[in-house]
Amino acid sequence: MPSRTIPGRTGHPRPLRLLGDPVLAAPCREVTSFDGELSRLIEDMFATMYAARGVGLAANQIGVPLRVFVYDCPDDEDRRHLGHLINPHLAGTDGPVIRGPEGCLSLPGIEAGTPRHDEAVVEGVDRTGAPVRVTGTGFFARCLQHECDHLEGGLYVDRLTGLRRRRALRAAARAPWAKEAAGAR
Repeated sequence: MPSRTIPGRTGHPRPLRLLGDPVLAAPCREVTSFDGELSRLIEDMFATMYAARGVGLAANQIGVPLRVFVYDCPDDEDRRHLGHLINPHLAGTDGPVIRGPEGCLSLPGIEAGTPRHDEAVVEGVDRTGAPVRVTGTGFFARCLQHECDHLEGGLYVDRLTGLRRRRALRAAARAPWAKEAAGAR
């Protein structure tokens, strides 16, 4: 069996930015330099995502306002999807809108039923600048949409309304990490 490099193996986990951090609320900038620094960022993002036990991570979640995200996420058939996207955009969504459980590494321990399309297509480039098109269904489609939202300055709680939104924000305000995040700003 050929040896494959494990993403994040050479990376270093970075601190996660939490709800309320301004970097999470601002749209990210396009990547213009495809160099070693970008490759190190991607490796650090994988290392951070794995250390936090996530399935996706956007660069602004570690304080870097660039249009980059990484993922290691199963779909509903338990097929693993592993990769990264640079300068991605949501090229399309389809299928029914399903309200399913969603959480975020920037709101640790808080989950809410969030409406998402069951199919998503995201286009961007890889670390060498080569075009990439990723299609996802089910949970993986949810992940792709979630990470694209991050790069636009959005969080899943922004998609919630009414009681679901109030409960999620109330839980976030009471969370132990909320006090730590407020003290760090």
